[in-house]
Amino acid sequence: MNRIVYSLFLYLLFPLVILYLAFRAIKSVDYRSRWSERFGFAKLTKTDVLIHSVSMGETLAAIPLIKQLMTAHPDYVFTVTTTSPTGSAEVTKAFGDTVQHCYLPFDFSYAIKRFLRQLQLKVCIIMETELWPNLVHFAEQQNVTLILANARLSQKSADKYTKKRRLAVPMLNKLNLITVQTKAEAERFITLGVTSQRIHVCGSLKFDLTIDPIKKQQANTLRAKWDRVHSPIWVAGSVHPGEFEAILSAHKQLLACFPNALLIMAPRHPEQFNLAAITITQSGLVLARRSMNDEVNSQTQVLLGDTMGELVMLYGTADQAFVGGTLINNGGHNPLEPAAMGLPVYVGPNHWDFAEITQLLADAGALICISSADELAQELQNKFTDSHMYQSASFAGLAVVEQNRGALLKQFTFINELIV
Repeated sequence: MNRIVYSLFLYLLFPLVILYLAFRAIKSVDYRSRWSERFGFAKLTKTDVLIHSVSMGETLAAIPLIKQLMTAHPDYVFTVTTTSPTGSAEVTKAFGDTVQHCYLPFDFSYAIKRFLRQLQLKVCIIMETELWPNLVHFAEQQNVTLILANARLSQKSADKYTKKRRLAVPMLNKLNLITVQTKAEAERFITLGVTSQRIHVCGSLKFDLTIDPIKKQQANTLRAKWDRVHSPIWVAGSVHPGEFEAILSAHKQLLACFPNALLIMAPRHPEQFNLAAITITQSGLVLARRSMNDEVNSQTQVLLGDTMGELVMLYGTADQAFVGGTLINNGGHNPLEPAAMGLPVYVGPNHWDFAEITQLLADAGALICISSADELAQELQNKFTDSHMYQSASFAGLAVVEQNRGALLKQFTFINELIV
């Protein structure tokens, strides 16, 4: 498949795209507005630099880089795009009206052409993996400098690109710069045909995360308010349907050994909050909902973290963490946030989106890959019982995060050289 065939195929899928948006709108109120932006009809002003991130995780990692670029180029206009409401909320929270913000249009030719015609870009920075053939093609036609920053390329994604070489390789070769997270990912890009001169291994921006002391203080205050300072607390963060039952099963086993244990379960997407609440209630566990300010008392067994932007703070209230999207065929989410809080971390076997980071933490002894609820329960019990084992895993995670800092400066340096 080449780009022209791809574009025609996209137009054939147009009715399904509408149905997709309608389905998401039914499940989440945040998808019910701003449809015009997704089809290229936003009213935009001319800009110098476009930064595109996908959702909340990519946006949070990109924010320090964007701020450094804005400081270095105070006269430039910056536009930041996302594809999800959670990412959009983080942009607004971080930048307010100091950047132009909208959703990136779907990759229909007409929508991308109109979008780029309005912006008249100099530089387009795409975060991590969000490559779209028409966006790259038409930006290159307008002589836009194209950068893929903090790039990830799992073996699974590389295999998909290999199967679609006529579409993927021309797109990749239009990129002026790729700053990759690991050497293994650099080699995968080179295998696909990207020249090594355009690739630089810089590490992951996610290692440069800074834990806000205020969030840690809030976490300590909250734990004391719950009267759980000495009770075992663990977080199941960014979990998905398909994992809820396993998490609750593990917690029930933990309660058999530690009757005062508390699980904080934080679903990945807002549209999953109510399903999670129903699942917890039907399991027979005593539920409190964070969004409703329910009291967490000695009888509470599960706190549902059904709010946005609080996961890092909730990690700070806990002793251990499981990171979701890994017991299902999803690819996983970032295990660095709980590790940076000093928590021993657990993931399931499906963590390919963060394979190298997961391996680093595992090799250091900060993370264990589990495959079942029973195994997760056993590992949690081990750490809650053995303080030496717990401290060793905790210090190992903190050390890995500290030793791998520096990606922000490296990526900023390479990117800034191309912004003139």
